[in-house]
Amino acid sequence: MAEALQAIVQTGKGKYLTFRLGKEEYGLEILKVKEIMGLMDITTVPQTPGYVKGVINLRGKVIPVIDLRLKFGMEEKNYDERTCIVVAEVSGKSGSLQVGIVVDSVSEVLNIKADDIEDAPTFGTRLDTDYIFGMAKTEGGVKILLDIDRVISGEEFTALENAA
Repeated sequence: MAEALQAIVQTGKGKYLTFRLGKEEYGLEILKVKEIMGLMDITTVPQTPGYVKGVINLRGKVIPVIDLRLKFGMEEKNYDERTCIVVAEVSGKSGSLQVGIVVDSVSEVLNIKADDIEDAPTFGTRLDTDYIFGMAKTEGGVKILLDIDRVISGEEFTALENAA
């Protein structure tokens, strides 16, 4: 549990942008979020993994876009008026990269106290849950807190850099 958890432990809370994928609610550390936007034209890039939708031109900067549903092995869904692109800063070994993440809908920004965050459950050795920072207990249930730097592996980070 990286610097983000350390910061939460020191301050006692953290701010998370919450969003929906299917029936589940996820949270992303607000400091990683650069922008939230509606869908825009995505230019496909050949020879990229299926979850990489392509690239967008964001004020003159080329940003790779991934569909988080597909990255997580969920069923593909037609985009609608609630579908959003969350532009996040992802850190890798070679630096940082802005990546657009397609989500079903954005919910809200929540303050989550360190006491309300539990470690990600272990499901045995076959399932990789390193990308889950923790589970936040909220009045509405449980939010899955993502470590965006681990959602995208080193090889994927390099592929996204090359796509941009």
